[in-house]
Amino acid sequence: MTNKSLAQSYLRKASDRLDVLELLLKKAAYSDVVREAQELVELALKGMLRSIGIEPPKLHDVGGLLLDHRERFPQDIRDQLAELAGISKRLRKERELAFYGDIDFIPTEEYSLEDARKAQQDAQRVLQAARRVIPEA
Repeated sequence: MTNKSLAQSYLRKASDRLDVLELLLKKAAYSDVVREAQELVELALKGMLRSIGIEPPKLHDVGGLLLDHRERFPQDIRDQLAELAGISKRLRKERELAFYGDIDFIPTEEYSLEDARKAQQDAQRVLQAARRVIPEA
């Protein structure tokens, strides 16, 4: 499997998760929207990195690598990399709490519709950028 085909696979997986976010929103599963949005963003960004020849590490937040390799991206994407990295960082911080919670943090009670919509919008933004970087299959 080449970096290109793996990048395309990541893009497909990220796109599939976008559909899942809508279903989770309808079910008022707001913490799950946040968690799945993080996974979508992680896959999309790792696909973007693979498409420019960078092997992404097994980390949940690869936003820093986008910035480190800014010059390898098309000019129109370079202008968005800081925003994409910021989205990745923010959602990474929510990853475990949204899924597992904590003794004083019950995910199903803590996350709101507003939190879920923000996560969904951010995920859509990242996916749009990834679609412009990763070549079609």
